[in-house]
Amino acid sequence: MEIFFQQVANGLVNAGLYALIAVGLTMIFGILDIVNFAHGEFYMVGAYFAYVFSVLLGLPFTVAFILSIVGGAILGLVSERLVFRPIRGKAHSNSVIASMGLSIVLANVALMVFTATPQRIPAPITDVSLAFVGVNFSLLRTVVLGIAVALIIALTLYVEKTWMGMAMRSVAQDLTVARLMGIDINRVSMVTFGVGSALAATAGALVGPLLVVEPHMGSVAGLKAFAVVIMGGMGSIPGAIFAALILGIAESLAAGFVATGFKDLVAFTLMILILVVKPSGLWARARA
Repeated sequence: MEIFFQQVANGLVNAGLYALIAVGLTMIFGILDIVNFAHGEFYMVGAYFAYVFSVLLGLPFTVAFILSIVGGAILGLVSERLVFRPIRGKAHSNSVIASMGLSIVLANVALMVFTATPQRIPAPITDVSLAFVGVNFSLLRTVVLGIAVALIIALTLYVEKTWMGMAMRSVAQDLTVARLMGIDINRVSMVTFGVGSALAATAGALVGPLLVVEPHMGSVAGLKAFAVVIMGGMGSIPGAIFAALILGIAESLAAGFVATGFKDLVAFTLMILILVVKPSGLWARARA
């Protein structure tokens, strides 16, 4: 039983990272109706920003972490303005093709600049093991989980309590009516992309000290983010969080009790099973 709870504890960290990536992705789809297949590359870029600022430039990791978030947000704003705004309101196939092209560009730029050699970011704190009721917790992973949870709570409050959050929810419900009510759609689009991209970059910066940083790390993360979003219900932030929790724990249990190689199999098997039982997702947003 202790092994079971240990794997659940390990899975919570993965769930927090998946939630950060997936919440940004589901925001962009739910509010702007844009399918962004380059979202995983924003996660990769965030990890490389943290590597550049903390390792190459020698800045404290806290400063590097904040700059990585800002860099991810700026990249999201530029991408929205140059790539996605011209095709907003068009068929989904347009955003799929455009985002796939952006994904290839970002991955290959990273490959040219940093080469294929995996890079490692030194842990910002001394990692020790904390024991609680027979379950060991890594201090570094606990801090990562705490930051992920805090950011998700902050985002939820932002969307629910602020004027811009109300504007986002209005655009998500009906873009035409929101425009007639005087809401600046372009501003909402920029903020949505900036926040969504910053969340993905945050996950990349957080995972840097835990894993290695390499140009194609965003592809798997992006696919799992899509799995989480589809399982939770396209456009649903609570659904993305709930599905990320299920996926993170399920992967950890599979790795602990079966084999590490089964982690990815679990992710997409779960997605298929959930779609068979509930095609709209676990927490699908009601539509008229």
